[in-house]
Amino acid sequence: MLESYRDTIENSIKKAKAADLDGVQMYVVRGEMTPQQLTPQKRRDLKQLIADNGLGISALCGDLGTGFGDASRNPEAVAQSKRIVDLAKDLGTDIVTTHIGVVPSDPLSREYAVMHDACKELADYAVAAGARFAVETGPEPALVLKDFLDGLGSKGVSVNLDPANFCMVTGDDPVAAVYTLKDYIVHTHAKDGRMLTKPDSPTGLTYAELPLGQGDVDWPAYLKALTDVGYTGYLTIEREVGDNPEQDIRDAVHFLRTHMS
Repeated sequence: MLESYRDTIENSIKKAKAADLDGVQMYVVRGEMTPQQLTPQKRRDLKQLIADNGLGISALCGDLGTGFGDASRNPEAVAQSKRIVDLAKDLGTDIVTTHIGVVPSDPLSREYAVMHDACKELADYAVAAGARFAVETGPEPALVLKDFLDGLGSKGVSVNLDPANFCMVTGDDPVAAVYTLKDYIVHTHAKDGRMLTKPDSPTGLTYAELPLGQGDVDWPAYLKALTDVGYTGYLTIEREVGDNPEQDIRDAVHFLRTHMS
């Protein structure tokens, strides 16, 4: 994830190459990286810069920060998400990761219906474009997300599996989640973490993102599960905290290559 470097896009791409990574993911929701700001020439230049550094694009991050549970916001959020799909195709990737909001546990609720309608429209658009929206896991249990995706009747909205989010937020088992969501996984984040206090504790939910191997993700079992279900895509390293993310990313590359050998 280029933003993990906390540097310019160009410098981050060079750092990714130096870390012996295979590809990069980037946010395209603000500033010069939005579809509106990336002109056709800028898109070609960015794609060439990534290729010149021997990298691919694992996905774009199209998380608008609003989710799709608010009917008043959805028309623009859906329209912008479609623009991001078009941008992804221009840059040479088929995957846009996003957060859709917390899927309600009650499938008969108004918010559930609003979210379903927006995601169905997005799914149809993605399929027509030969792309996939990938919902990042974690805010709700894997079974709740699976039931929601099953109800769309389409793979246009699929899954970006982030194992740390399960450990930090819901307490769900990320290994079991791989098997639960196996039909939908098109992208993954390599991140680790730990829940510190549960939501029903006096202090409420607290958690910590940690370097790979130092949290509660069972990496040997998790990587085996991905292999078992036939996943062959990217493990995209995401490091959102820490004083030295560049070193943490290098360590994560070494950790993953060691456990995958």
